[in-house]
Amino acid sequence: MGRRKKGDRIHGWVVVDKPQGITSTQVVAKVRRVFNAQKAGHAGTLDPMATGVLAIALGEATKTVPYAMDAEKTYRFTAKWGEATDSDDAEGAVTATSDRRPSRAEIEAAMPQFIGLVSQTPPAYSAIKVDGARAYDLAREGEAVELDARNVLIRSVALVEIPDSDHAVFEMHCGKGTYVRAWVRDMGLALGCLGHVSALRRTRVGSFNVEAATPLETLEGFMHSPAAFEHLRPLSTALDGIPALAITGPDAVRLRSGNPILIRPNMFARIAESHLGDDHQGLTVFCSTGEGEPVALAEFAAGELRPFRVFNFGNG
Repeated sequence: MGRRKKGDRIHGWVVVDKPQGITSTQVVAKVRRVFNAQKAGHAGTLDPMATGVLAIALGEATKTVPYAMDAEKTYRFTAKWGEATDSDDAEGAVTATSDRRPSRAEIEAAMPQFIGLVSQTPPAYSAIKVDGARAYDLAREGEAVELDARNVLIRSVALVEIPDSDHAVFEMHCGKGTYVRAWVRDMGLALGCLGHVSALRRTRVGSFNVEAATPLETLEGFMHSPAAFEHLRPLSTALDGIPALAITGPDAVRLRSGNPILIRPNMFARIAESHLGDDHQGLTVFCSTGEGEPVALAEFAAGELRPFRVFNFGNG
């Protein structure tokens, strides 16, 4: 018999307003202790310097993390001109300086080339793995880290304000894998003034927004208290945009066992019409019981609905 895991089987999402000066992993550990949860993970790292939305999954909600990771994000950040750093933010060592400062017109003229589908080389200090090791660990050990450029989608960037000649504040709406630090670094190079991120706040991850986030200090005040559960959101919160389907008891049993169920037109017509017309092949559906208990994520294929991620709310 396997050893019983420590903690309780708690399932759902907690949206934390991360404070500055702490790692995302440390926040996850603190939230896990607050709820005494067996299992926890987060949907997208925030650097220690950064603040804002850190979505933390507990229990079976960790199976929906990829959907939150893939969601678009919004950031508000400050670029400091005149200095390049080895980490592309204020925590790194200065590697080069410039006396040049860009005007508003120059900044606005340069921005369009960094909006849309953009080729971006991630910072050396990033969580990307290189031969099995995190890039930031290699960089801290003094190793030269060379990461490949990748295409990222930057939907929009607004120049919010220019508080002084050394700084500019932006708001960005972007897709998965975008590095704000790399964006500021590249803008600084294009403007001929160099630059790095001096402040960064994530205000949205998919359906999770900072207005509804709970400060970490507040959560820690509810250590092992029922009051903490007022801040626990349903597992399905990360699945906005995925069609939901209520299924019968027998179908729930089959899906939970990893078996497909037959597609019955009267059950699926509404979903197929609203999402893919007559062609529903490959459509992912979130299946739950009539009482709202999550059952599985499943995919339409060859006349069947086939489960590929099953949710287990048992006591084992």
